[in-house]
Amino acid sequence: MKTCLIVDDSRVIRKVSRHILETLGFIVSEAENGKEGLDACEAEMPDVVLLDWNMPVMTGIEFITQLRQCPGGDAPKVVFCTTENDVAHIREAISAGADEYVMKPFDHETLQIKLQLVGFA
Repeated sequence: MKTCLIVDDSRVIRKVSRHILETLGFIVSEAENGKEGLDACEAEMPDVVLLDWNMPVMTGIEFITQLRQCPGGDAPKVVFCTTENDVAHIREAISAGADEYVMKPFDHETLQIKLQLVGFA
């Protein structure tokens, strides 16, 4: 079974993302900041991480940088979901280890395409 961790401080975004992912056959877990997300990954590494950029406690960039240094942390496909859409942010996310990038707000089709691009959908 495919697993996905949604790391986002917005309850609404987590709820919408969870609905889309569950219809795509994912088992979904949630974290409301990067620190919680990292703890969840250390407990059980997901196949995919949907990651917000701007969060309290630990940002998306801090999260992915630390994730990629964890044992097995190179395995999950990470899709940044954010309102930051300039080239500098996209480049920073990719160089930090992100596999794909999706703009908020996104819909079912957009997220499904991004998941196909990283090999899950």
